[in-house]
Amino acid sequence: MSEVSVELQLNTLPHSPGVYQFYDKDSKILYVGKAKNLKKRVTSYFTKTHENGKTRVMVKKIHSLRHIVVPTESDALLLENNLIKKYQPRYNVLLKDDKSYPWICIKKERFPRIFPTRKLIKDGSEYFGPYTSMKTVRTLLDLIKSVYPLRTCNYDLSEEKITAGKYKVCLEYHLGNCKGPCEGLQTEKEYHQQIDDIREIIKGNFKTSLHYFKKEMKALAAEMHFEEAERIKNKIEVLENYQVKSTIVNPKINNVDVFSIISDDAYAYINFLQLSHGSIIRSHTMEIKKKLQEADKDLLQLAIIELRQRFNSQSRELYLPFTLTLPDDLKLTVPKLGDKKKILDLSERNAKFYRQERFKQTRITDPDRHVNRIMAQMKKDLRLSEEPRHIECFDNSNIQGSHPVAACVVFRDGKPVKKEYRHYNIKTVEGPDDFASMEEVVFRRYRRLLEEEASLPQLIVIDGGKGQLSSALKSLEALNLRGKIAIIGIAKRLEEIYFPEDPIPLYLDKKSESLKIIQQLRNEAHRFGITFHRNKLSNTAFESLLEGIDGIGDKTAEQVLKKFKSVKRIKEASLEDLSEVVGWSKAKKIYENFH
Repeated sequence: MSEVSVELQLNTLPHSPGVYQFYDKDSKILYVGKAKNLKKRVTSYFTKTHENGKTRVMVKKIHSLRHIVVPTESDALLLENNLIKKYQPRYNVLLKDDKSYPWICIKKERFPRIFPTRKLIKDGSEYFGPYTSMKTVRTLLDLIKSVYPLRTCNYDLSEEKITAGKYKVCLEYHLGNCKGPCEGLQTEKEYHQQIDDIREIIKGNFKTSLHYFKKEMKALAAEMHFEEAERIKNKIEVLENYQVKSTIVNPKINNVDVFSIISDDAYAYINFLQLSHGSIIRSHTMEIKKKLQEADKDLLQLAIIELRQRFNSQSRELYLPFTLTLPDDLKLTVPKLGDKKKILDLSERNAKFYRQERFKQTRITDPDRHVNRIMAQMKKDLRLSEEPRHIECFDNSNIQGSHPVAACVVFRDGKPVKKEYRHYNIKTVEGPDDFASMEEVVFRRYRRLLEEEASLPQLIVIDGGKGQLSSALKSLEALNLRGKIAIIGIAKRLEEIYFPEDPIPLYLDKKSESLKIIQQLRNEAHRFGITFHRNKLSNTAFESLLEGIDGIGDKTAEQVLKKFKSVKRIKEASLEDLSEVVGWSKAKKIYENFH
């Protein structure tokens, strides 16, 4: 590797399309990228401030670079894909797949057999696929077998051996599954006509077969061969039923590849549908882990090249969600309405379903990844400067204005930590005043955390709209914490999210995981506050009841409640248990009052 400095290399880069490669001090490749303008793109790495931490780390490691000039941007895309596969750089997404996908093979023989295989042998045989599941292959082969009688034996059916009478028909012939080419009972021409029709069915075109069988059925019926005509009719029904199930769009949409992409901060999901005569003959979704927060456009561009190579696609037209630079021999369409838009929407729906399934799986198999993804999503959705690993939520509770209390619940990594929950008796507020109560509780909570030098949350959630949020902000201001902790309010009516000093609320998607976490926080704070409030009401009523017993004052009543915690436990307490707290004489009065 040349020891020419990066600065000098940047100065000599051309303003041409091409591919660039970054290397570290040990001459190990870090990254491969493509560019419409090499000088402009590569220079941007060293002049821009990168938000993504991984990009900043990579740039610090760059010791030297190489570049390859190519005629067009689409040539750069193809070369980039090949170099990534060859070198597998650390900071590039790798579109690799070790799975061996099944194919349908039409064997190169005098009377070709048709069978599934995972191995491609270059012997002149035809291979269709690969298919994304063996189930699809078996379904298709079962259809073919039910309509066309084909041989399943592996005999060498040369003309000489058949003429010499070397073979005899087997059980498949007597069952009607084979027409006996081994004994010369079926001509090579007739057999190959079947193979031609089967080839079209595999491609998704049923028109030729249906036309042939309908014509044959009418001819047999005209000649009064009704049983044979009935058998042909059954085959027509099998083909038509299969065609109805597989045709989901306009049959005129033929030989088209459809791609869509769904992504979050860490992963992208690209769905690929292949259409032939209005039927989906292939569907596959790819998951890509982002390395440098790559844009959807770049990921989809790379995935299209990879998936078309992997699945041996010869389609010349592509339906895409947005325009891309791809090889010039491809026709790109960005559908806006009609059947083409419906099929693009279907592809996107497949990507979303796959993403949801992966979420469910990783929640069990990789909980850390699940948490990281949700935290990253919340940071993005709520416009936070850091991930909300520690969240606290506040709620006030009072019934008919009496005994106002408040609750604070704590979530860490999106999960409740019940041992850190706290409830508060409102001390400084007279009567039912939600705003003043919120101000008091928030102040008390964070003054305590500051005094104890405990960790502060990254996000505070206030159950209420702008009024409650403004009250909480006053307390943060008084503690010099405003701007140091993110704070939002959630209003119950339409689940709108309020931000400080922003009059327009945020409405998150009802299915958003960020909204679900916030709702869970709010509901948990409400539950915890209501439970505490009810207990307090119950205890107050019971305390009054105790004070009504002759010889029992408020101090004794308070002692009993403090020891037994709840009304139920006092009622269940034995005389001996009560006497240990208040003495035998008072204990007897309390016990006899309830028994």
